[in-house]
Amino acid sequence: MACRESRTRAVVCRCCGSPEDLRLEEWAVPPPGPGEVRLEVAAAALNFADLLMIRGRYQERPELPFVPGLECAGEVEAVGPGVDGLEVGQRVLAVVDHGAFAERVVARALDVLPLPRAVSMSEAAALPIAFGTAHGAFTWRARLRPGETVLVTGAGGGTGLAAVAVAKRLGARVIATARGSAKLDAARAAGADHALDAEDPELVARIRAIAGERGVDVAFETVGAPGFQQALKTIAWEGRILLIGFASGRLPEIPANHLLVKNAAAIGFYWGSYRRRDPARLRAGLATLLSWLAEGSIRPRVDQQLPLAQAPAALKRLAEAPPAGKIVLTIP
Repeated sequence: MACRESRTRAVVCRCCGSPEDLRLEEWAVPPPGPGEVRLEVAAAALNFADLLMIRGRYQERPELPFVPGLECAGEVEAVGPGVDGLEVGQRVLAVVDHGAFAERVVARALDVLPLPRAVSMSEAAALPIAFGTAHGAFTWRARLRPGETVLVTGAGGGTGLAAVAVAKRLGARVIATARGSAKLDAARAAGADHALDAEDPELVARIRAIAGERGVDVAFETVGAPGFQQALKTIAWEGRILLIGFASGRLPEIPANHLLVKNAAAIGFYWGSYRRRDPARLRAGLATLLSWLAEGSIRPRVDQQLPLAQAPAALKRLAEAPPAGKIVLTIP
């Protein structure tokens, strides 16, 4: 029998604005089309990109009204034509353009992976974007090698903590910077060899002392102008600075002469672009991360779990006081 449209509860954005403008409403979810599956969502993780999207400032702008949410985990409810390897009732994680903050969502089968038994729904939901970004940046773009020294700025947030964990799994020595003792402790728990206060006026000197005469081989930069300056001043000859985000709101000005003198590279990285341009590589990366999660060598830090109805409050917290780790919405 053909799968029909389903009515579900969802967090809906009807106008570009703030988290307080979102409303929990009844929402229509279509049947899965060719190459698609429909999921019953059990957990969905929040990202800074969700805030940008509801403000109308993200690089990808869905047509209003829409349901935010980019990553989730749950069970397959229905399978569209031409889908192999996924079946109804299967536990999976998924990455979507938007729509994860709902009881049901339709996803491309290419973006859906089965979950190992040992992986919880909340951890699975918190994995794809943060850990996918870290894994892709280090392996595809920076070509990180075992034994190299990595600097992670903004290491107290979800993506920064993922970068610490992935760099350690790849055999690097990790220097992490973050604000506040709680986030520094979280960075250490994620595997950082050294955790430094980002507001220390002697921060650059401390990084240099740890990195040694050579300097930092790879910098994973999430902060923007302040973090980029720290990375530029400590980067090694032939070092690589990965531009991941601009949490400070201040875009860095890149002095080309400094890069030239050090034979260094500033490398932009947007993980989401691979969903369209190279989905097979993205899928393989997620499969690797799931295997690492199942074996216990990485683990997403879930800072807080809240019911779907509290999505506006959770996004407001993410905007005003970002936690050490991820916030996950759970749906019974």
